[in-house]
Amino acid sequence: MRRFGNWLYNTLWANWTRRIATLLGLAVVGTLVYVLLPPPDEPAGPETCATGVVRRGGECIGVNGTGYDFGTPEIGKVARAIAEENRKVDGKPHVTIAMMLPLQPDIPAERRQLRSEIQGAYLAQYRANRGENVPLIRLVLANPGDGYAQQAKVVRQLGAMAKDKRHNLRAVTGFNLSLRTTEKAIGQLTRKHGIPVLASRISADGLANPEDENKGVPFPGLARIIPTNSQQAKALASFHGGLDDAETVLIKDTRPNDIYVESLAEAFGRDEPGPPGPKDQPYRSPGIIEVGTTGNDFEQISLNICESKARYVYFAGRPVHLRLFALKLAETSCHGKKYTIVSGSGAAALNRYMKDGDWETLRGGRDAEEPTVTVQYAAPAHPKAWEGALRAWDKKHDDPKSRPGYLTDPQRELRELEELARKGTAGDIGDVRLEDSRTMLVHDGVRTIARAVVLATSQARGGVPPLERVASEWPRLESKYRVNGTSGWICLTNAGNAYNKPVAVVELDPRTKKVDFVGIGWPENGRAQPDNCIVPSKTE
Repeated sequence: MRRFGNWLYNTLWANWTRRIATLLGLAVVGTLVYVLLPPPDEPAGPETCATGVVRRGGECIGVNGTGYDFGTPEIGKVARAIAEENRKVDGKPHVTIAMMLPLQPDIPAERRQLRSEIQGAYLAQYRANRGENVPLIRLVLANPGDGYAQQAKVVRQLGAMAKDKRHNLRAVTGFNLSLRTTEKAIGQLTRKHGIPVLASRISADGLANPEDENKGVPFPGLARIIPTNSQQAKALASFHGGLDDAETVLIKDTRPNDIYVESLAEAFGRDEPGPPGPKDQPYRSPGIIEVGTTGNDFEQISLNICESKARYVYFAGRPVHLRLFALKLAETSCHGKKYTIVSGSGAAALNRYMKDGDWETLRGGRDAEEPTVTVQYAAPAHPKAWEGALRAWDKKHDDPKSRPGYLTDPQRELRELEELARKGTAGDIGDVRLEDSRTMLVHDGVRTIARAVVLATSQARGGVPPLERVASEWPRLESKYRVNGTSGWICLTNAGNAYNKPVAVVELDPRTKKVDFVGIGWPENGRAQPDNCIVPSKTE
Protein backbone atom coordinates (compact mmCIF):
# COMPACT_ATOMS: atom_id res chain seq x y z
CA MET A 1 0.00 0.00 0.00
CA ARG A 2 2.84 2.37 0.88
CA ARG A 3 4.53 1.60 -2.49
CA PHE A 4 1.33 2.40 -4.36
CA GLY A 5 1.03 5.65 -2.47
CA ASN A 6 4.61 6.65 -3.33
CA TRP A 7 4.05 5.81 -6.97
CA LEU A 8 0.84 7.82 -7.10
CA TYR A 9 2.54 10.77 -5.37
CA ASN A 10 5.55 10.72 -7.73
CA THR A 11 3.38 10.41 -10.83
CA LEU A 12 1.11 13.28 -9.85
CA TRP A 13 4.08 15.44 -8.87
CA ALA A 14 5.88 14.75 -12.17
CA ASN A 15 2.79 15.60 -14.23
CA TRP A 16 2.22 18.75 -12.22
CA THR A 17 5.83 19.94 -12.55
CA ARG A 18 5.80 19.23 -16.30
CA ARG A 19 2.68 21.35 -16.67
CA ILE A 20 4.21 24.16 -14.65
CA ALA A 21 7.40 24.00 -16.74
CA THR A 22 5.36 24.07 -19.94
CA LEU A 23 3.41 27.08 -18.75
CA LEU A 24 6.60 28.83 -17.65
CA GLY A 25 8.24 28.06 -21.00
CA LEU A 26 5.29 29.47 -22.88
CA ALA A 27 5.40 32.55 -20.70
CA VAL A 28 9.10 33.06 -21.41
CA VAL A 29 8.60 32.60 -25.13
CA GLY A 30 5.65 34.97 -25.07
CA THR A 31 7.73 37.53 -23.24
CA LEU A 32 10.54 37.23 -25.78
CA VAL A 33 8.08 37.52 -28.67
CA TYR A 34 6.56 40.62 -27.06
CA VAL A 35 9.98 42.19 -26.56
CA LEU A 36 11.33 41.40 -30.00
CA LEU A 37 8.13 41.85 -31.98
CA PRO A 38 5.67 44.41 -30.61
CA PRO A 39 1.98 43.42 -30.70
CA PRO A 40 0.04 44.24 -33.88
CA ASP A 41 -1.77 47.13 -32.20
CA GLU A 42 1.60 48.74 -31.25
CA PRO A 43 3.49 49.48 -34.50
CA ALA A 44 7.27 49.33 -34.61
CA GLY A 45 9.21 52.60 -34.30
CA PRO A 46 10.69 54.32 -37.38
CA GLU A 47 13.83 52.90 -38.92
CA THR A 48 16.98 54.86 -38.12
CA CYS A 49 18.91 56.07 -41.18
CA ALA A 50 21.71 57.71 -39.16
CA THR A 51 22.22 59.63 -35.94
CA GLY A 52 19.30 62.06 -35.66
CA VAL A 53 17.68 60.80 -38.88
CA VAL A 54 14.74 58.39 -39.27
CA ARG A 55 13.00 56.93 -42.30
CA ARG A 56 9.53 58.37 -42.86
CA GLY A 57 7.52 57.90 -46.03
CA GLY A 58 10.50 56.48 -47.89
CA GLU A 59 12.74 59.47 -47.04
CA CYS A 60 15.41 59.94 -44.39
CA ILE A 61 14.18 62.88 -42.34
CA GLY A 62 16.11 64.67 -39.62
CA VAL A 63 19.33 66.43 -38.68
CA ASN A 64 22.86 65.06 -38.91
CA GLY A 65 26.41 66.38 -38.72
CA THR A 66 28.41 63.17 -38.58
CA GLY A 67 28.99 62.67 -42.30
CA TYR A 68 25.75 61.00 -43.41
CA ASP A 69 24.98 61.72 -47.08
CA PHE A 70 21.21 61.01 -46.91
CA GLY A 71 21.54 58.49 -49.73
CA THR A 72 22.81 61.16 -52.14
CA PRO A 73 26.34 60.10 -53.21
CA GLU A 74 27.05 63.47 -54.82
CA ILE A 75 27.27 65.10 -51.38
CA GLY A 76 29.20 62.27 -49.71
CA LYS A 77 32.63 63.91 -49.83
CA VAL A 78 31.51 67.29 -48.55
CA ALA A 79 29.34 65.68 -45.85
CA ARG A 80 32.40 63.79 -44.57
CA ALA A 81 34.45 67.00 -44.65
CA ILE A 82 31.80 68.68 -42.50
CA ALA A 83 31.93 65.78 -40.05
CA GLU A 84 35.71 66.09 -39.78
CA GLU A 85 35.46 69.83 -39.13
CA ASN A 86 32.76 69.19 -36.53
CA ARG A 87 35.02 66.71 -34.72
CA LYS A 88 37.65 69.43 -34.41
CA VAL A 89 35.04 71.67 -32.79
CA ASP A 90 33.93 69.09 -30.20
CA GLY A 91 34.84 70.02 -26.66
CA LYS A 92 35.38 73.70 -27.55
CA PRO A 93 32.95 76.63 -27.26
CA HIS A 94 30.81 76.48 -30.37
CA VAL A 95 27.47 77.29 -31.94
CA THR A 96 25.61 75.15 -34.46
CA ILE A 97 24.28 76.32 -37.82
CA ALA A 98 21.78 74.09 -39.62
CA MET A 99 21.45 73.81 -43.40
CA MET A 100 17.79 72.98 -44.01
CA LEU A 101 16.87 71.90 -47.54
CA PRO A 102 15.68 68.74 -49.34
CA LEU A 103 18.65 66.38 -49.37
CA GLN A 104 17.38 63.49 -51.51
CA PRO A 105 16.55 64.94 -54.97
CA ASP A 106 15.81 62.52 -57.78
CA ILE A 107 17.18 64.48 -60.76
CA PRO A 108 20.97 64.46 -61.36
CA ALA A 109 21.00 68.21 -62.07
CA GLU A 110 19.38 68.92 -58.70
CA ARG A 111 21.83 66.64 -56.91
CA ARG A 112 24.73 68.62 -58.39
CA GLN A 113 23.05 71.87 -57.32
CA LEU A 114 22.69 70.47 -53.81
CA ARG A 115 26.38 69.64 -53.73
CA SER A 116 27.22 73.23 -54.72
CA GLU A 117 25.12 74.64 -51.88
CA ILE A 118 26.59 72.38 -49.22
CA GLN A 119 30.10 73.06 -50.52
CA GLY A 120 29.45 76.78 -50.02
CA ALA A 121 28.31 76.26 -46.44
CA TYR A 122 31.30 74.05 -45.61
CA LEU A 123 33.86 76.42 -47.12
CA ALA A 124 32.39 79.26 -45.05
CA GLN A 125 32.53 77.09 -41.92
CA TYR A 126 36.15 76.19 -42.67
CA ARG A 127 37.15 79.83 -43.16
CA ALA A 128 35.29 81.03 -40.07
CA ASN A 129 36.90 78.43 -37.81
CA ARG A 130 40.36 79.54 -38.92
CA GLY A 131 39.71 83.21 -38.39
CA GLU A 132 39.22 84.99 -35.12
CA ASN A 133 35.74 83.66 -34.54
CA VAL A 134 34.73 82.77 -31.00
CA PRO A 135 32.78 80.56 -30.60
CA LEU A 136 33.57 78.10 -33.40
CA ILE A 137 31.04 76.96 -35.99
CA ARG A 138 29.51 73.49 -36.08
CA LEU A 139 27.49 72.68 -39.22
CA VAL A 140 24.64 70.18 -39.55
CA LEU A 141 22.43 69.11 -42.46
CA ALA A 142 18.66 69.04 -41.97
CA ASN A 143 16.42 67.19 -44.44
CA PRO A 144 12.74 68.32 -44.40
CA GLY A 145 11.82 65.96 -47.24
CA ASP A 146 10.82 66.53 -50.84
CA GLY A 147 9.21 69.95 -51.23
CA TYR A 148 9.70 70.55 -47.47
CA ALA A 149 6.65 68.32 -46.94
CA GLN A 150 7.95 66.92 -43.62
CA GLN A 151 9.38 70.20 -42.35
CA ALA A 152 7.30 70.19 -39.14
CA LYS A 153 9.20 67.21 -37.70
CA VAL A 154 12.57 68.79 -38.48
CA VAL A 155 11.52 72.17 -37.09
CA ARG A 156 10.69 70.52 -33.75
CA GLN A 157 14.07 68.78 -33.77
CA LEU A 158 15.87 72.06 -34.45
CA GLY A 159 13.86 73.74 -31.71
CA ALA A 160 15.14 71.18 -29.21
CA MET A 161 18.71 71.67 -30.43
CA ALA A 162 18.43 75.41 -29.81
CA LYS A 163 17.69 74.70 -26.13
CA ASP A 164 20.35 71.98 -25.75
CA LYS A 165 23.72 73.35 -24.59
CA ARG A 166 25.49 70.47 -26.31
CA HIS A 167 24.37 71.88 -29.66
CA ASN A 168 23.78 75.62 -29.09
CA LEU A 169 21.89 75.90 -32.37
CA ARG A 170 21.90 79.61 -33.17
CA ALA A 171 20.73 79.93 -36.79
CA VAL A 172 19.14 78.01 -39.65
CA THR A 173 19.92 78.67 -43.31
CA GLY A 174 19.85 76.76 -46.59
CA PHE A 175 16.28 77.24 -47.81
CA ASN A 176 16.35 76.89 -51.59
CA LEU A 177 12.70 76.78 -52.73
CA SER A 178 10.07 79.49 -52.23
CA LEU A 179 7.08 77.29 -51.38
CA ARG A 180 4.19 77.50 -48.91
CA THR A 181 5.81 74.70 -46.93
CA THR A 182 9.04 76.71 -46.79
CA GLU A 183 7.05 79.67 -45.50
CA LYS A 184 5.56 77.50 -42.75
CA ALA A 185 8.99 76.22 -41.71
CA ILE A 186 10.48 79.71 -41.49
CA GLY A 187 7.43 80.95 -39.63
CA GLN A 188 7.65 78.18 -37.03
CA LEU A 189 11.40 78.53 -36.57
CA THR A 190 11.24 82.28 -36.05
CA ARG A 191 7.89 82.80 -34.30
CA LYS A 192 7.54 79.67 -32.19
CA HIS A 193 11.14 78.75 -31.44
CA GLY A 194 12.80 82.17 -31.71
CA ILE A 195 15.58 80.78 -33.95
CA PRO A 196 17.27 83.28 -36.30
CA VAL A 197 16.92 82.33 -39.96
CA LEU A 198 19.07 83.57 -42.83
CA ALA A 199 17.77 83.08 -46.37
CA SER A 200 20.46 83.09 -49.01
CA ARG A 201 18.65 81.40 -51.90
CA ILE A 202 14.88 82.10 -51.73
CA SER A 203 13.79 85.26 -53.55
CA ALA A 204 9.98 85.39 -53.18
CA ASP A 205 8.77 88.76 -51.90
CA GLY A 206 6.43 87.01 -49.45
CA LEU A 207 9.40 85.55 -47.60
CA ALA A 208 10.70 88.90 -46.39
CA ASN A 209 9.75 91.20 -43.54
CA PRO A 210 8.24 94.51 -44.72
CA GLU A 211 10.33 97.63 -44.23
CA ASP A 212 7.32 99.39 -42.72
CA GLU A 213 7.04 98.06 -39.15
CA ASN A 214 3.40 99.15 -39.05
CA LYS A 215 2.66 96.31 -41.46
CA GLY A 216 3.84 93.78 -38.89
CA VAL A 217 6.79 91.42 -38.68
CA PRO A 218 5.72 88.00 -40.01
CA PHE A 219 9.15 86.44 -39.47
CA PRO A 220 10.90 87.93 -36.41
CA GLY A 221 14.61 87.17 -36.67
CA LEU A 222 14.65 86.58 -40.44
CA ALA A 223 17.49 88.01 -42.55
CA ARG A 224 18.04 87.58 -46.27
CA ILE A 225 21.02 88.35 -48.49
CA ILE A 226 19.44 87.75 -51.91
CA PRO A 227 17.37 90.47 -53.60
CA THR A 228 13.65 89.73 -53.74
CA ASN A 229 11.99 89.04 -57.07
CA SER A 230 10.69 92.60 -57.27
CA GLN A 231 14.19 93.95 -56.60
CA GLN A 232 15.62 91.66 -59.29
CA ALA A 233 12.99 92.90 -61.73
CA LYS A 234 13.92 96.51 -60.92
CA ALA A 235 17.58 95.74 -61.48
CA LEU A 236 16.82 94.11 -64.83
CA ALA A 237 14.60 97.02 -65.87
CA SER A 238 17.27 99.58 -64.99
CA PHE A 239 19.88 97.53 -66.83
CA HIS A 240 17.80 97.35 -70.01
CA GLY A 241 16.82 101.00 -69.75
CA GLY A 242 13.09 100.26 -69.93
CA LEU A 243 11.13 98.51 -72.63
CA ASP A 244 7.73 99.41 -74.11
CA ASP A 245 4.93 97.02 -73.29
CA ALA A 246 4.47 96.43 -77.01
CA GLU A 247 7.90 94.81 -77.10
CA THR A 248 7.30 92.47 -74.17
CA VAL A 249 5.05 89.61 -73.13
CA LEU A 250 4.72 87.75 -69.82
CA ILE A 251 4.58 83.95 -69.60
CA LYS A 252 3.53 82.79 -66.13
CA ASP A 253 2.94 79.51 -64.34
CA THR A 254 -0.36 79.47 -62.42
CA ARG A 255 0.42 76.37 -60.33
CA PRO A 256 -0.67 77.10 -56.73
CA ASN A 257 1.57 77.28 -53.63
CA ASP A 258 4.72 78.24 -55.57
CA ILE A 259 5.34 81.71 -54.17
CA TYR A 260 8.57 82.14 -56.17
CA VAL A 261 6.60 81.99 -59.42
CA GLU A 262 3.75 84.09 -58.03
CA SER A 263 5.96 86.95 -56.89
CA LEU A 264 8.10 86.82 -60.04
CA ALA A 265 4.98 87.18 -62.21
CA GLU A 266 3.88 90.13 -60.12
CA ALA A 267 7.35 91.69 -60.30
CA PHE A 268 7.38 91.38 -64.09
CA GLY A 269 4.01 93.12 -64.36
CA ARG A 270 4.13 95.61 -67.20
CA ASP A 271 2.90 99.17 -66.80
CA GLU A 272 5.01 101.15 -69.26
CA PRO A 273 3.34 104.12 -71.00
CA GLY A 274 2.50 103.74 -74.65
CA PRO A 275 0.58 101.13 -76.61
CA PRO A 276 -0.25 97.97 -74.67
CA GLY A 277 1.58 94.79 -75.48
CA PRO A 278 0.31 91.23 -75.87
CA LYS A 279 -1.75 89.94 -72.98
CA ASP A 280 -0.17 87.64 -70.38
CA GLN A 281 0.17 84.01 -71.45
CA PRO A 282 -0.60 81.65 -68.53
CA TYR A 283 0.15 77.96 -68.28
CA ARG A 284 -0.13 75.50 -65.41
CA SER A 285 2.63 72.99 -64.72
CA PRO A 286 2.01 69.81 -62.71
CA GLY A 287 5.07 70.35 -60.46
CA ILE A 288 8.42 72.01 -60.00
CA ILE A 289 10.27 69.38 -62.03
CA GLU A 290 7.30 67.85 -63.87
CA VAL A 291 6.48 68.81 -67.45
CA GLY A 292 3.12 67.17 -68.12
CA THR A 293 1.39 68.76 -71.12
CA THR A 294 3.11 72.14 -70.84
CA GLY A 295 4.89 71.46 -74.14
CA ASN A 296 1.54 71.73 -75.95
CA ASP A 297 0.80 75.03 -74.19
CA PHE A 298 4.21 76.39 -75.13
CA GLU A 299 3.75 75.53 -78.81
CA GLN A 300 0.51 77.52 -78.95
CA ILE A 301 1.94 80.41 -76.93
CA SER A 302 5.01 80.57 -79.20
CA LEU A 303 2.87 80.88 -82.33
CA ASN A 304 0.87 83.72 -80.77
CA ILE A 305 4.04 85.54 -79.72
CA CYS A 306 5.38 85.16 -83.26
CA GLU A 307 2.51 87.22 -84.63
CA SER A 308 3.04 90.00 -82.06
CA LYS A 309 5.68 92.71 -81.82
CA ALA A 310 7.15 91.20 -78.66
CA ARG A 311 10.87 90.52 -78.74
CA TYR A 312 11.45 90.25 -74.99
CA VAL A 313 9.67 87.49 -73.08
CA TYR A 314 9.39 87.70 -69.30
CA PHE A 315 9.19 84.16 -67.96
CA ALA A 316 7.79 83.48 -64.48
CA GLY A 317 8.39 79.77 -64.04
CA ARG A 318 10.82 77.10 -62.93
CA PRO A 319 14.00 76.09 -64.86
CA VAL A 320 12.59 72.80 -66.18
CA HIS A 321 9.73 74.64 -67.84
CA LEU A 322 11.93 77.54 -68.92
CA ARG A 323 14.12 75.12 -70.88
CA LEU A 324 11.12 73.58 -72.63
CA PHE A 325 9.59 76.96 -73.48
CA ALA A 326 12.88 78.28 -74.89
CA LEU A 327 13.14 75.23 -77.14
CA LYS A 328 9.53 75.53 -78.36
CA LEU A 329 10.02 79.24 -79.07
CA ALA A 330 13.23 78.54 -81.00
CA GLU A 331 11.50 75.82 -83.05
CA THR A 332 8.70 78.17 -84.11
CA SER A 333 9.44 79.48 -87.59
CA CYS A 334 8.87 83.22 -87.39
CA HIS A 335 10.50 85.04 -90.33
CA GLY A 336 13.93 85.21 -88.73
CA LYS A 337 12.67 86.85 -85.52
CA LYS A 338 15.06 86.78 -82.56
CA TYR A 339 14.01 86.66 -78.90
CA THR A 340 15.45 87.37 -75.48
CA ILE A 341 13.83 85.53 -72.58
CA VAL A 342 14.23 87.29 -69.23
CA SER A 343 13.75 85.44 -65.94
CA GLY A 344 14.63 85.52 -62.25
CA SER A 345 17.40 84.00 -60.18
CA GLY A 346 15.83 80.53 -60.31
CA ALA A 347 17.09 80.32 -63.89
CA ALA A 348 20.62 80.01 -62.52
CA ALA A 349 20.11 76.24 -62.70
CA LEU A 350 19.00 76.26 -66.33
CA ASN A 351 22.33 75.29 -67.90
CA ARG A 352 22.40 72.11 -65.79
CA TYR A 353 19.14 70.97 -67.38
CA MET A 354 20.33 71.58 -70.95
CA LYS A 355 21.04 68.61 -73.21
CA ASP A 356 23.46 68.41 -76.14
CA GLY A 357 20.89 68.93 -78.88
CA ASP A 358 19.25 71.87 -77.06
CA TRP A 359 22.09 74.26 -77.80
CA GLU A 360 21.80 73.89 -81.58
CA THR A 361 18.04 74.38 -81.36
CA LEU A 362 18.46 77.68 -79.53
CA ARG A 363 21.15 78.76 -82.00
CA GLY A 364 18.73 78.25 -84.87
CA GLY A 365 21.08 75.84 -86.64
CA ARG A 366 24.83 75.45 -86.96
CA ASP A 367 25.22 78.21 -89.54
CA ALA A 368 23.13 80.85 -87.78
CA GLU A 369 25.04 84.08 -87.11
CA GLU A 370 22.90 85.08 -84.14
CA PRO A 371 20.98 82.79 -81.79
CA THR A 372 17.24 82.54 -82.28
CA VAL A 373 16.75 82.56 -78.51
CA THR A 374 18.98 83.80 -75.72
CA VAL A 375 18.08 83.62 -72.04
CA GLN A 376 19.00 86.42 -69.66
CA TYR A 377 18.40 86.35 -65.94
CA ALA A 378 19.33 88.13 -62.76
CA ALA A 379 21.90 85.87 -61.17
CA PRO A 380 22.45 86.64 -57.48
CA ALA A 381 26.16 86.04 -58.13
CA HIS A 382 28.61 85.14 -60.89
CA PRO A 383 32.37 84.47 -60.72
CA LYS A 384 33.07 86.89 -63.61
CA ALA A 385 30.93 89.73 -62.27
CA TRP A 386 33.56 91.81 -60.50
CA GLU A 387 36.22 91.35 -63.14
CA GLY A 388 33.76 92.55 -65.78
CA ALA A 389 32.42 95.40 -63.65
CA LEU A 390 35.91 96.68 -62.88
CA ARG A 391 36.87 96.51 -66.54
CA ALA A 392 33.84 98.66 -67.36
CA TRP A 393 34.76 101.07 -64.56
CA ASP A 394 38.33 101.46 -65.80
CA LYS A 395 37.10 102.43 -69.27
CA LYS A 396 35.34 105.44 -67.79
CA HIS A 397 37.93 106.45 -65.16
CA ASP A 398 41.63 107.19 -65.53
CA ASP A 399 42.74 106.61 -61.94
CA PRO A 400 42.80 102.91 -60.87
CA LYS A 401 42.98 104.08 -57.24
CA SER A 402 39.47 105.46 -57.58
CA ARG A 403 37.99 101.98 -57.91
CA PRO A 404 35.05 101.76 -55.47
CA GLY A 405 35.06 99.35 -52.56
CA TYR A 406 31.70 97.86 -53.59
CA LEU A 407 33.56 96.35 -56.56
CA THR A 408 37.04 95.64 -55.17
CA ASP A 409 36.00 94.10 -51.83
CA PRO A 410 33.79 91.38 -53.36
CA GLN A 411 36.45 90.64 -55.97
CA ARG A 412 39.06 90.07 -53.24
CA GLU A 413 36.64 87.86 -51.28
CA LEU A 414 35.87 85.82 -54.39
CA ARG A 415 39.55 85.28 -55.11
CA GLU A 416 40.08 83.90 -51.61
CA LEU A 417 37.19 81.48 -52.06
CA GLU A 418 38.42 80.39 -55.50
CA GLU A 419 41.93 79.82 -54.18
CA LEU A 420 40.68 77.76 -51.26
CA ALA A 421 38.60 75.58 -53.61
CA ARG A 422 41.38 75.29 -56.21
CA LYS A 423 44.15 74.31 -53.79
CA GLY A 424 42.00 71.79 -51.96
CA THR A 425 43.27 73.07 -48.62
CA ALA A 426 39.88 72.39 -47.07
CA GLY A 427 39.98 68.75 -48.21
CA ASP A 428 38.40 66.79 -51.04
CA ILE A 429 34.81 68.02 -51.28
CA GLY A 430 34.20 67.18 -54.93
CA ASP A 431 34.32 69.39 -58.00
CA VAL A 432 33.56 73.00 -56.98
CA ARG A 433 31.83 75.07 -59.66
CA LEU A 434 30.82 78.66 -59.05
CA GLU A 435 28.97 79.47 -62.29
CA ASP A 436 25.46 78.75 -61.00
CA SER A 437 25.92 81.13 -58.00
CA ARG A 438 24.81 78.58 -55.40
CA THR A 439 28.20 77.99 -53.80
CA MET A 440 28.86 81.72 -53.63
CA LEU A 441 25.45 82.65 -52.16
CA VAL A 442 25.36 79.96 -49.49
CA HIS A 443 28.99 80.69 -48.58
CA ASP A 444 28.08 84.35 -48.11
CA GLY A 445 25.05 83.41 -46.02
CA VAL A 446 27.05 81.34 -43.55
CA ARG A 447 29.72 84.07 -43.42
CA THR A 448 26.97 86.55 -42.55
CA ILE A 449 25.74 84.33 -39.71
CA ALA A 450 29.30 83.94 -38.44
CA ARG A 451 29.71 87.73 -38.36
CA ALA A 452 26.47 88.15 -36.41
CA VAL A 453 27.53 85.46 -33.93
CA VAL A 454 30.88 87.16 -33.33
CA LEU A 455 29.21 90.52 -32.72
CA ALA A 456 26.60 88.95 -30.45
CA THR A 457 29.27 87.08 -28.48
CA SER A 458 30.98 90.32 -27.55
CA GLN A 459 27.77 91.25 -25.72
CA ALA A 460 27.21 87.85 -24.11
CA ARG A 461 28.56 86.12 -21.04
CA GLY A 462 29.98 82.63 -21.23
CA GLY A 463 31.06 82.76 -24.86
CA VAL A 464 27.78 81.61 -26.45
CA PRO A 465 25.21 84.31 -27.22
CA PRO A 466 21.49 83.73 -26.68
CA LEU A 467 19.23 83.30 -29.71
CA GLU A 468 17.67 86.73 -29.49
CA ARG A 469 21.09 88.38 -29.36
CA VAL A 470 22.11 86.84 -32.69
CA ALA A 471 18.91 88.03 -34.37
CA SER A 472 19.36 91.53 -32.95
CA GLU A 473 22.67 91.83 -34.81
CA TRP A 474 21.09 91.64 -38.30
CA PRO A 475 20.41 95.43 -38.48
CA ARG A 476 23.98 96.15 -37.33
CA LEU A 477 25.43 94.56 -40.45
CA GLU A 478 26.03 97.73 -42.45
CA SER A 479 28.73 100.35 -42.82
CA LYS A 480 31.65 99.27 -40.60
CA TYR A 481 30.14 95.85 -39.96
CA ARG A 482 29.05 95.10 -43.52
CA VAL A 483 29.86 91.66 -44.86
CA ASN A 484 32.18 91.59 -47.88
CA GLY A 485 30.47 88.74 -49.69
CA THR A 486 31.62 87.11 -52.89
CA SER A 487 28.22 88.17 -54.27
CA GLY A 488 28.65 91.79 -53.23
CA TRP A 489 28.47 93.92 -50.12
CA ILE A 490 25.86 92.65 -47.67
CA CYS A 491 24.25 95.55 -45.81
CA LEU A 492 20.99 94.77 -44.02
CA THR A 493 18.02 97.03 -43.33
CA ASN A 494 16.22 97.13 -39.98
CA ALA A 495 13.82 94.55 -41.43
CA GLY A 496 16.75 92.24 -42.17
CA ASN A 497 16.65 92.68 -45.96
CA ALA A 498 19.68 93.20 -48.18
CA TYR A 499 19.90 96.85 -49.21
CA ASN A 500 20.46 97.51 -52.93
CA LYS A 501 22.19 94.16 -53.36
CA PRO A 502 23.58 94.00 -56.91
CA VAL A 503 22.59 91.27 -59.33
CA ALA A 504 24.73 89.92 -62.12
CA VAL A 505 22.85 90.09 -65.39
CA VAL A 506 23.97 86.97 -67.21
CA GLU A 507 23.13 85.31 -70.51
CA LEU A 508 22.97 81.69 -71.50
CA ASP A 509 24.79 81.75 -74.83
CA PRO A 510 23.91 78.73 -77.02
CA ARG A 511 27.02 79.36 -79.13
CA THR A 512 29.47 78.88 -76.26
CA LYS A 513 27.21 76.65 -74.12
CA LYS A 514 28.20 78.85 -71.18
CA VAL A 515 26.64 81.39 -68.85
CA ASP A 516 28.26 84.68 -69.86
CA PHE A 517 28.38 87.76 -67.66
CA VAL A 518 26.65 90.76 -69.27
CA GLY A 519 26.68 93.46 -66.61
CA ILE A 520 25.70 94.56 -63.09
CA GLY A 521 22.16 95.61 -62.25
CA TRP A 522 21.19 97.65 -59.16
CA PRO A 523 17.66 97.53 -57.69
CA GLU A 524 17.68 101.16 -56.46
CA ASN A 525 17.00 102.79 -59.85
CA GLY A 526 20.35 101.60 -61.19
CA ARG A 527 22.29 103.48 -58.52
CA ALA A 528 25.25 101.67 -56.98
CA GLN A 529 25.72 101.40 -53.24
CA PRO A 530 27.38 104.37 -51.53
CA ASP A 531 30.99 103.71 -50.71
CA ASN A 532 30.31 103.42 -46.98
CA CYS A 533 27.28 101.11 -47.31
CA ILE A 534 25.13 103.06 -44.87
CA VAL A 535 21.49 102.04 -45.33
CA PRO A 536 19.26 105.12 -45.76
CA SER A 537 16.16 105.69 -43.66
CA LYS A 538 13.91 104.95 -46.63
CA THR A 539 14.53 102.29 -49.26
CA GLU A 540 12.67 101.76 -52.50
